[in-house]
Amino acid sequence: MAPPAISARSSSPSQPSGKGEVADVKSQLRLLAGSRAPGADDSKRELFKKVISYMTIGIDVSSVFGEMVMCSATSDIVLKKMCYLYVGNYAKVNPDLALLTINFLQRDCKDADPMIRGLALRSLCSLRVTNLVEYLVGPLGAGLKDNSSYVRIVAAMGVLKLYHISASTCVDAEFPAMLKHLLLNDPDTQVVANCLSALQEIWSLEGSGSEEVSREREILLSKSVIYYLLNRIREFSEWAQCLVLELVAKYVPSDSSEIFDVMNLLEDRLQHANGAVVLATIKVFLHLTLSMTDVHQQVYERIKAPLLTLVSSGSPEQSYAVLSHLHLLVMRAPFIFASDYKHFYCQYNEPSYVKKLKLEMLTAVANESNTYEIVTELCEYAANVDIPIARESIRAVGKIALQQYDVNAIVDRLLQFLEMEKDYVTAEALVLVKDLLRKYPQWSQDCIAVVGNISSNNVQEPKAKAALIWMLGEYSQDMQDAPYILEGLVENWEDEHSAEVRLHLLTAVMKCFFKRPPETQRSLGGALAAGLADFHQDVHDRALFYYRLLQYDISVAERVVNPPKQAVSVFADTQSSEVKDRIFDEFNSLSVVYQKPSYMFTHKEHRGPLEFLDEIGHVSIGTESADTAAPANRVEANDKDLLLTTSEKEETKVPNNISSAYSAPSYDLTSVSVPTSQLSDLVISNSTVPGHAPQSSSFAIDDLLGLGLPAAPAPAPAPSPPPLKLNPKAVLDPTTFQQKWRQLPVSLSQVYLDYSVNAQGVAALTTPQSLLKHMQGHSIHCIASGGKSPTFKFFFFAQKAEGSSTFLVECIVNTSSAKAQIKIKADDQSATEPFSSVFQSALSKFGMP
Repeated sequence: MAPPAISARSSSPSQPSGKGEVADVKSQLRLLAGSRAPGADDSKRELFKKVISYMTIGIDVSSVFGEMVMCSATSDIVLKKMCYLYVGNYAKVNPDLALLTINFLQRDCKDADPMIRGLALRSLCSLRVTNLVEYLVGPLGAGLKDNSSYVRIVAAMGVLKLYHISASTCVDAEFPAMLKHLLLNDPDTQVVANCLSALQEIWSLEGSGSEEVSREREILLSKSVIYYLLNRIREFSEWAQCLVLELVAKYVPSDSSEIFDVMNLLEDRLQHANGAVVLATIKVFLHLTLSMTDVHQQVYERIKAPLLTLVSSGSPEQSYAVLSHLHLLVMRAPFIFASDYKHFYCQYNEPSYVKKLKLEMLTAVANESNTYEIVTELCEYAANVDIPIARESIRAVGKIALQQYDVNAIVDRLLQFLEMEKDYVTAEALVLVKDLLRKYPQWSQDCIAVVGNISSNNVQEPKAKAALIWMLGEYSQDMQDAPYILEGLVENWEDEHSAEVRLHLLTAVMKCFFKRPPETQRSLGGALAAGLADFHQDVHDRALFYYRLLQYDISVAERVVNPPKQAVSVFADTQSSEVKDRIFDEFNSLSVVYQKPSYMFTHKEHRGPLEFLDEIGHVSIGTESADTAAPANRVEANDKDLLLTTSEKEETKVPNNISSAYSAPSYDLTSVSVPTSQLSDLVISNSTVPGHAPQSSSFAIDDLLGLGLPAAPAPAPAPSPPPLKLNPKAVLDPTTFQQKWRQLPVSLSQVYLDYSVNAQGVAALTTPQSLLKHMQGHSIHCIASGGKSPTFKFFFFAQKAEGSSTFLVECIVNTSSAKAQIKIKADDQSATEPFSSVFQSALSKFGMP
């Protein structure tokens, strides 16, 4: 009897006509179920393909589950594979349907064909349904003892799947012991590799509290097991070799002879064609020799050639991964790679990300012997059509100059950049010239002669304009037009959108005033008036600080703003040594590529205790439900924060664009270089900036300082405001929080005014979560938190019960000093004080019974 013909109404699998198509397929599968007629399997294949295609494009075909199972009773392995794929997909979302598959999967696990046995066992373990665990134990036990290596390979990974479904069932069935036996005795290396992978994960998840688990881990890292695996390593696949090498990297040899034995066994792995195997071998060599300084240096020499070969022989992606590891090694031992600097020259056809990394490596390997050649090469890149690479090359030249190598020639090259008619080249060169002058003040005459010819109107980038303004203020006595250039910038105050530039402009005008008072008097008055009216809190505060400083004492003001300068000897490194060491410990992983420890970018469940960022804009923030106190996401770490205490962080929060980073000298109040009479002529309270309307009395300087204005009659005492009520179910998404935090000015800052935390609160604050639940009980919700004892950092938000006014809080708690530092931002400035009282009251009750 011929198989029934497939309906001609069937449309293309990629364009089904609707539910009718699924119904047609179901009816045809029912007709074919159990049919052994010639051509039946071919018809089933076409229908199975159609079902899989529907499933792939998102159409629900769960209604044909029974028919698919019935049609799977065949010896056709292609049909089996498609049926297993279908079953595995719908078993997860329909556990009840999965019960229908148990019988035929268990039957297939006993099939004569080892391929079908393995596929059936893999599908059975992939159902991942808790109610079906009892049906897995028997097939898995038989699979681990199967004569076919393929079935044993599948069974080894099936044990791990069972462990994730029901750990107790897996352990009670003694599957880990069976895996251990296969690990040490199975002739097939892929079975050994799968057993090793499964055992490592199982024992890592079992925890360290059990003595048996600790003993099993020790056995896995014992000399006999390690040597057994190393002696067979050539038989393993590339993936399995990496797995074995990762285990060997954790092995601690008993003496130096063992170290050399292991390295001799792995010597030929350095010539392997696979980059992953080479990097895994290098990790073993580096970790084994950490305590042997001389040998460790010899290892660097030995691994240099394989790494350089991998860089030039692979795809751009592989080159980048290998270069990232090579960069880490170069940073640890630059002198070893100094003679190979030409390997890091950029090729015209390389992607930008590879070129950028090579520029960093050229900077790292530069020394007295190769500086001239490297700088010459970098200068060629400055004219590159790839603008980001051109910028990076100019920065690289500046970094080399700051390392005190052949400074004379490098300064000449940078000054040549200033004369190039390219805006981005000029901008980058200005920033570097500023840093060079801070370290090498003796070059000021040569640099200023070139900088003086640059028009501020042609410099648009904020950092470059800030650098130019810094030089105008710092060397105004040597630049004839400095006061007039600054005056033009002050007149265009409103057109300058960068707060960094406005801050530099305030400081530069102050410096210029002390050096050339008559020419700068009017500019200073306009700058202070504009600064006081500025919407940016930092600019306003600095302008007010400068005016009050001038009002207090001219000589003190000059010594604060314009002290004798000392050359900067060392610029701060972007990464701490601890971070670099932690990245080195995670060699041959994404940590090296990302240049940060793994806990900074892995899922929060896998992170260790985290430090926090200085700025909320870089924080990974999780939302918090209105009704339940979900644990707040921890804040990702910034390299600068890993070793800083809270007090140190506050000291480093001063923007790096302030005129200088020199330490202020001790004051000598006996000498005054600017007569007070000159300052008294300053037109400040009446000065206006073009485009500004006359400021209201609230911004007049005399009002701010209370300088003899007629006393206003005392107003009648206002009635006390009602207590502030907060919304207990306030909701704020992370994006809105970040936008508000950046945009809103600081309403109330107690960063430098410590708030004491009671002893009970200090004792209760062992983890951030304890404080989160307490504050939520006072309708103050946490959106991000981080840190570890003794320093914790939190970002809270709250909303008024009536209205939509939102309060944002940054709170840093130091349990060792029992102090809290608070910064508040609010939509409604008038409600800041009442909210501050509510917040501090809630904080003071933390830990109280």
